[in-house]
Amino acid sequence: MIDVIQQINSVRRQVGTRTIETGEARTVTISQTYDAAIDDVWDACTNAERIPRWFLPISGELRLGGRYQFEGNAGGTIERCDPPHSFMATWEFGGGVTWIEVQLTPEPSGGTRFTLEHTGMVEDAHWAEFGPGAVGVGWDSGLLGLAGHFGAAGAAVNPSEAMAWLASDEGKEFVRLSSQGWYEANIAAGAAEAEAQGARDRTTAAYTAAAPEAAPA
Repeated sequence: MIDVIQQINSVRRQVGTRTIETGEARTVTISQTYDAAIDDVWDACTNAERIPRWFLPISGELRLGGRYQFEGNAGGTIERCDPPHSFMATWEFGGGVTWIEVQLTPEPSGGTRFTLEHTGMVEDAHWAEFGPGAVGVGWDSGLLGLAGHFGAAGAAVNPSEAMAWLASDEGKEFVRLSSQGWYEANIAAGAAEAEAQGARDRTTAAYTAAAPEAAPA
């Protein structure tokens, strides 16, 4: 059984802005510490045989300059790679292009902190409608899968079972709590309360009323 509250509370969420070559951008940052060595976490995030065990089936060339494609989801180009510490890639979905950067940091107390920053442009109708939870809830699900991968069970993710779980009462509670967490991060970043509440409610409804692959990405 998944301890939904423990998992939600184990994750740090942050919303911010940064300037990139194409202009001002918004950032959604999520992180969690795993009880594993940095080389092991790096392999789990970059090995095409291990990635489907906690996230989604992947194809392509997982190397600098290579193209990748997640089954039923985003694809892109790997733009930077510094093993075993970080990589950056485009995240291309639905005709739009955003960017992801993963950083791995050894923790002084042991384990490795996984941090993912997802960057997109400010002038984005998708953000106006759903806020940070649009991508944030999806990444929360990814970190949940990674936690299970490094957990005692170590079981691989079964896509059909994962979809069924998200549609269950427990899965919907996970989505609700994740969406609430991103609402709180949005407020902390200075968003207007009414705007943040509306985005939270629309995100929660989209993820709980639709199949996972149809939810905001």
